[in-house]
Parts: sequence; C-alpha cells; structure tokens
Amino acid sequence: MTADLPVPPPGGDDPAIAWRGRRRRRDHGHKRAAVIRTAARAFDERGYHNTSLDDIAAALGVSKPTIYYYVPNKEQLLFECFRAGLEPIRAALRRAEGSPGTSRDRLREVIRDYGMAIASEYGWCMVRAEHQDLGAELGAQVRTLKAEIDRGIRQLLQAGIDDGSVAVTDPKLAAFAIAGALNWIGHWFRAGRTLSAEYVAETFVQFLEQGLAPRAAAPPASPARSRRRRPPPSP
Repeated sequence: MTADLPVPPPGGDDPAIAWRGRRRRRDHGHKRAAVIRTAARAFDERGYHNTSLDDIAAALGVSKPTIYYYVPNKEQLLFECFRAGLEPIRAALRRAEGSPGTSRDRLREVIRDYGMAIASEYGWCMVRAEHQDLGAELGAQVRTLKAEIDRGIRQLLQAGIDDGSVAVTDPKLAAFAIAGALNWIGHWFRAGRTLSAEYVAETFVQFLEQGLAPRAAAPPASPARSRRRRPPPSP
C-alpha cells in the first residue's frame, strides 16, 4: 500500500495555487495532493481515457515532467484519486470506534461522510476506478480498501442489532444496500448544479436512517376486527 497523502478538502479553490508565490519551492505533500485533485476533476469532466497527463499539467500551469515528480503514471494517479476520495470514509469509521451514543448514531455520521465523499470531486474515480485500466496490483488494493469500508459498516450494523438501535436482520445485505445507494451518487451527481453535496448527503442519511429505525410493535387486533366475517349465504 502506498503512503497516505494530504487530502485537501473539496471546494472551489484552485489547486494550481500550490505552485504560486511562496509555496513555489516547498510543500511537496500539498503539491502532490493538488495534482491528484486536478486529475480527479479532469477525469470527471472528460473521462479517464480522454484525459492525458499533458491536460493535467496544463490545468496546473506546470510541465508534464513535473507531474511525473509526484506520480509515476496515469494509472497510479487514478488510484490515488480513488484513495483520496475514500480517506474521509475511513476516517469516519475510525472516529466511530470511540464515539459516544448508539451504534445507529455512529453509523449516521459514517453515512453522512460517505455521501459527502461520493458527492465530492473524487466521486467519479471512487465508483469507476476499479473498472478502468488498473493493473492487478492496484486493482487488488482497490478491492482491499472497498472491503475495509464494507467490513466497518457491517460491524456498525451488527453492533446496532446488538444494542437494539438498528432493526435489520442481515447486516451483510444492509451494508450492500447502504453502499450501493451511496455509490450511485457518483454516477449522477455533479457539483455546482442545483443540489449541494451537503444536501445530497443529508437527504440520503434521512432516507437510509428511516429504514434502519426500529418499528414500534403493532397493537394487537381487537377480537371484533380479527374475527373473520362469514360469507353471505348462497341464494
């Protein structure tokens, strides 16, 4: 696994600022993150195969050899985009381990951060990286990271079943349903349009949490209502 990198927060700022002014000769980590972020935006706008390293260098106002200083090739760059987008979800799961409240409370925060991550500029890479031209090694790392997220959500669901805050009977299928719903955001959401990432994430939290909430036991039917009515006599 490659080393963790500084992940800039999603937003409208210009990643190329890392090469301007006093930062021109320093901040290697931030410059690398700027390369990854710019690539994520380009892949989203043009598609992976339609984006070249020359395009990314031009967007940053640097030379193509500068890009090679931070990543060895475009395949690695796609993987780093995937990993940068996934890091907020991994961080949310780490925070959930020591957070107070019920397991459903902790899961709610994970779902919110998951939704925000998928609605970020990294979302396109997060839902498509595995299906692009990744070699065996990087493809295996993608699957490992996805399995880590799946395992964390299943554990929260099982803990919620145990403490009575989550009403599902199959945490595996519930985890698939949650991840599937959230991942699909990356196929249709585009930043800067009508909906904000915050609104989308919060709406999905509400939808998914209502499905997780325990239902009150239905009151027993009264004898009068439960008595089966006899059919009328035949003429």
